Amino acid sequence: MTTIQVPLSGGRTYPVLVGQGVTSQIEKFLPFDAQRAAVVTQPGIGVSVDLNVDCKIFNIANGESAKTLTSIEDLCRSFVDWGLTRDDVIIGVGGGVVTDVAGFAASIYHRGIAVVHVATTLLAQIDAAIGGKTGVNLPEGKNLVGSFWQPASVLCDTENLSTLPEAEMRNGFGEMAKYHFLSGEKFDHLDLEERIARCVEIKASVVAADEKDTGGRAVLNYGHTLGHALEVAKGFDIRHGEAVAIGLVYAAELAFALERIDESRVEEHRKLVTGYGLETSLPKGVEPDDLVGLMSRDKKAIDGITFVLDGPDGIEVVSNVDRELVRVTLERLR
Repeated sequence: MTTIQVPLSGGRTYPVLVGQGVTSQIEKFLPFDAQRAAVVTQPGIGVSVDLNVDCKIFNIANGESAKTLTSIEDLCRSFVDWGLTRDDVIIGVGGGVVTDVAGFAASIYHRGIAVVHVATTLLAQIDAAIGGKTGVNLPEGKNLVGSFWQPASVLCDTENLSTLPEAEMRNGFGEMAKYHFLSGEKFDHLDLEERIARCVEIKASVVAADEKDTGGRAVLNYGHTLGHALEVAKGFDIRHGEAVAIGLVYAAELAFALERIDESRVEEHRKLVTGYGLETSLPKGVEPDDLVGLMSRDKKAIDGITFVLDGPDGIEVVSNVDRELVRVTLERLR
């Protein structure tokens, strides 16, 4: 087992546990005076928590359809009916959708209640459950309504990964590929548990430097501008990590078009993404013009279309990228 501390402002900190069987230690990380634990999860997750306090399960819908304001209202009203108080705890058991929804509900219920995440997917263990970003989607885009609410702890039980479908593992590998470029390291030679811990360490360091996403934390969105556009574009279905993987390659192509990197660096992106078994081209049927419109509405937009791009000084935010160059570069990925 590896424990990584996520340091925050004001001397606050919380642990992320990575290893086999760490879910069994959850009782140690609940608020000492909690009398009830509301377990937010999804049907079919198949992961249970053994608690000594009064516990009730609250299921949300599967998939992105659960990430709505309606889901948040339904949860909060159910908490009231059950008698959940501000001194109790919410436990999110599941992947990124669950941790986003459970975290957001915790942040606003009674103006804030403790939340513990049991991350059951690779994507959640290396990214979604860590850092305190919570939120839901609007028809206009992903994660446009949310809050910052740090968990009390995160448990990344690698035993849960052994039963994940291959597609769900690839979903996590898309985010894992991102961390290779953020760190400037090659850690694909490590075993899976070590890679998960390394990703958590990288994210913890970024969050510690910019907890509320006022600047430096934006680098965690590498590959996400196109990735989020692909996720909300109509006419096809794509998972988050798969979309981010394509977004990483696109970001490299765009950085090359802006003369920020050379062709060998673009090829490095392609090689790493394909090495994780992920696609590097746009899905069939998607229209570049539609994607440009969606990217222009991205919540990270500062001035014009904003991207996180590689360059001589590493990964950084680049604003006001020419729309026509954005579109032409998309054509290269068809």
